[in-house]
Amino acid sequence: MTAALDGIFDAHGGLDYWRSLASIDVEMSAWGFLFTAKRVPPQRHARLTIDTREPRVVLHDYPTPGSSAVLHGGDRVEILDGAGTVVDARSDPRHAFRHGRMLHWDTMDFAYFCGYAMWNYLTLPFLLSNPDVAVAVADRQATGTRLRVSYPDRIPTHCPIQDLSFDASGRLLRHDYTAEVVGSWARAAHLCRDYRRFGGLWLPTTRRVYPRGPFGRPLPLPTLVAIDIHHVEPRVASRG
Repeated sequence: MTAALDGIFDAHGGLDYWRSLASIDVEMSAWGFLFTAKRVPPQRHARLTIDTREPRVVLHDYPTPGSSAVLHGGDRVEILDGAGTVVDARSDPRHAFRHGRMLHWDTMDFAYFCGYAMWNYLTLPFLLSNPDVAVAVADRQATGTRLRVSYPDRIPTHCPIQDLSFDASGRLLRHDYTAEVVGSWARAAHLCRDYRRFGGLWLPTTRRVYPRGPFGRPLPLPTLVAIDIHHVEPRVASRG
């Protein structure tokens, strides 16, 4: 297992480099059927700051220019005005999805979903080095490796058990999960491609999420979520 993970970490820039970072600034666009279904506007060149050490994410200029939304793990989401004053907040934001979220997400719902999802996506594969995350090799062949990952309750994520498929070079090809806040039926195949280097990091910049059909095959339609990563700026942790 250690050898498999070492190769995967190295293919993405190396665990030592990742551990030297405090955060990454991300510019991305996202849209798709999920946005339409939940009446959430597409995100065009949205800016996020993602903490590399803990599930903390800032969505800049959201929900309005000059304001921001902050995800504090699974415990709390806050909306701040331009002066940094908290103008709205929701504790235990995941609990809200159990009550009338079938046809509409409010700004707090989207801030929570976008925040935890992007934190998970962009901290992988280095998140697998967390001692509370259990990783097992589900399949290993010359063409690549599939890992089964178990997450603890304290990490906000799509579901407790997820599968990650890497090619022979260690790059992520596919991420399978059930987006439980959407529904227990929301079985997704998240496909990754177009790796680019940002600083010392290698990350997939084109991500497309499709329904997972019979035998685990991605269905061609609809595109549940499309994510394009335009730029990533790694921020090195200050010393002392």
